[in-house]
Amino acid sequence: MKKAFTLLFICTFLFIFYNYFPFSGAEKVNSIKETGISLNQKIPKENLPKDLKVVCIGDSLTQGVGDSTGRGGYLPYLEEMLEKEKSINKAEFYNFGVRGLKTPQLLEKLETYKVKEAIKEADIVVITIGGNDVMNVVRKNFSNLRLQDFEGEKKLYEKRLNKTIEKVKTLNPDSTVLLLGLYNPFFKWFSDIKEMNRIISDWNNTSKSILSKYKKAYFVEVEDIFMESRENLLYKDYFHPNDKGYKLIAERMFETLKSQGLDKLTGERVTARKEENQVR
Repeated sequence: MKKAFTLLFICTFLFIFYNYFPFSGAEKVNSIKETGISLNQKIPKENLPKDLKVVCIGDSLTQGVGDSTGRGGYLPYLEEMLEKEKSINKAEFYNFGVRGLKTPQLLEKLETYKVKEAIKEADIVVITIGGNDVMNVVRKNFSNLRLQDFEGEKKLYEKRLNKTIEKVKTLNPDSTVLLLGLYNPFFKWFSDIKEMNRIISDWNNTSKSILSKYKKAYFVEVEDIFMESRENLLYKDYFHPNDKGYKLIAERMFETLKSQGLDKLTGERVTARKEENQVR
């Protein structure tokens, strides 16, 4: 009789336990797993905002000469625009701009350890170069500036720019390259020389031709911004952009990136150690 009573008690206990205590250990595990699957299905990993690394190399336009705030010319404006995008969590900018840099010095810069390591992990590489190459011809022939004076220098520029893009793509084939076009700051100085606009356009066409040979390499047109604006977009040296000019340049860069699918530019990568010249 006692055995029957004990057996009945155990069965009753087990029945109550499993029916009125639903959060047993086994069901907790299943619940957690099911919840995890549900979350993964709702928010795919590839749709989560990602960090973006932007490496900027080149001349004084990258350094930010003419920027009254001293924040780096177009960089802070572009950073702000990028970080407003839903697909981007944070945009990290690395500024390797050097005032007065011409194409020969840019190639040398690309051989330095810091620049090479930064480019290897970059999502976007922005290049500003060529303005000082043009200015070099102007200075040499200031008293008698002619169209043919630029031909020899343009051939050297073409060769060096091609090596520059090739080097960047060798270091990081998946990077998106933006090359800022040249603009004519000389129209206030040489308004009577119609050939100056032709020279700038000719050099820009050369740059476009070079970029067309590479994947994910884009030309950023800015010549029209300075020629067509009723506002003064130049710094007091009549060569570099002022704050407004840099903002418009950044907007044009951002438009170029958006037109090429900005959400596709972000990807998994190893976070690089921030260099001393990181702009934040």
